[in-house]
Amino acid sequence: MACFEDPDDWVQRRMGRMIVDEQRTKVQREPRRELRKRPTWMTIDNGTTKIECFVLDVSPGGAKIATDTALDVRDSFELALVPEHTTRQSCEVVWRRGKTYGVKFLS
Repeated sequence: MACFEDPDDWVQRRMGRMIVDEQRTKVQREPRRELRKRPTWMTIDNGTTKIECFVLDVSPGGAKIATDTALDVRDSFELALVPEHTTRQSCEVVWRRGKTYGVKFLS
């Protein structure tokens, strides 16, 4: 008769199912370099419109950037990490939090 079993036994069995003996394996992230608001520029419309922004950190696969004002940042744009060079990095926005954006490098 399951409905009349000892409540302590039932609690122990339920708690036993919640205990995990195995440790979680850590996922290795890409190495990041913090840049402390290094100025850079987003370019949209084939480079005709430049918007100043700041790179907060960068990794081989993407970056975290911020703007001074809230902008309607498009889903993809180009980022000039070094202003003196004409090289632009194609980016795609993967997350947004206010004026801060996480971008993934496309090439």
